[in-house]
Amino acid sequence: MEAVSKERFSGMWDGIHVHGYWHTPAGPAGLVVLVHGFGEHSERYLDGVVPFFTSRGLCCFGFDLIGHGRSGGKRGDCTGYDQLLHFVGTACRLARERHPGLPLLLFGHSMGGNLVLNFALRRMGQPEGIVASSPYLRLAFRPPKWKWQLGKFLERVAPHVTVPAGLDPNGISRDPREVAAYQKDPLIHDRISPRYSFPVIEAGEWALENASDLKTPILILHGTDDPIIDPQGSRIFHQKNPGSRLVEIEGGFHELHHDLERTAYFEALQGWLSANFPFGTAAED
Repeated sequence: MEAVSKERFSGMWDGIHVHGYWHTPAGPAGLVVLVHGFGEHSERYLDGVVPFFTSRGLCCFGFDLIGHGRSGGKRGDCTGYDQLLHFVGTACRLARERHPGLPLLLFGHSMGGNLVLNFALRRMGQPEGIVASSPYLRLAFRPPKWKWQLGKFLERVAPHVTVPAGLDPNGISRDPREVAAYQKDPLIHDRISPRYSFPVIEAGEWALENASDLKTPILILHGTDDPIIDPQGSRIFHQKNPGSRLVEIEGGFHELHHDLERTAYFEALQGWLSANFPFGTAAED
């Protein structure tokens, strides 16, 4: 396998210090901009997803969203959904400037999946392909009525106040080692503001309503037993966008790349890449 150049990234976006990384194989054949999920950070993809792509000749640019990971901003807060989309757009612009002429794929997990689908649907950029991993289109549970009403009240009077998100770490994976690593990770947080939560929920529904408008090649991966994000949202998106490919991992939990069936997850990703983006180098897994 060719050596991979690994660089730290630091920049100022919207007045926020943003941190991330570039992992670049020699003579890259394509680009991947990686958008992580809520409460986590981009470094959690260095043990599986990033090596998968770099071993196939793709340069990976991962970054931490505002209020996440090593980036600045109050934990779990932002100025609004447009700011999150702007971060995705800035990352795409930097990737294309660094490697002009190469095809660009957007990879988004959970909330990141919500963002990359909306980014393309709203014509804020033109990626050559999209991978939506357990995309946050609909929650798998309905928050208690009192919590929902309190959140809507705070959205009007104190939109930047953060409260516990209440995510159960046991829902991310059936592998207890992955759950333990998640719980011990000092960069993971469980805070969320109304300005962060409700616009993402609304954007998920908007993406479902407008799914047929997206003509970009799309791969959607979802576990059938995801207790955090409803796989039915992915099914609805696929039904309205028959050009997309939906792969359901039987029994899979939320983070399929960290779950017991991760081999099936990466095999599905490989099959989609081979069919749509046959980049030159074959990986030696």
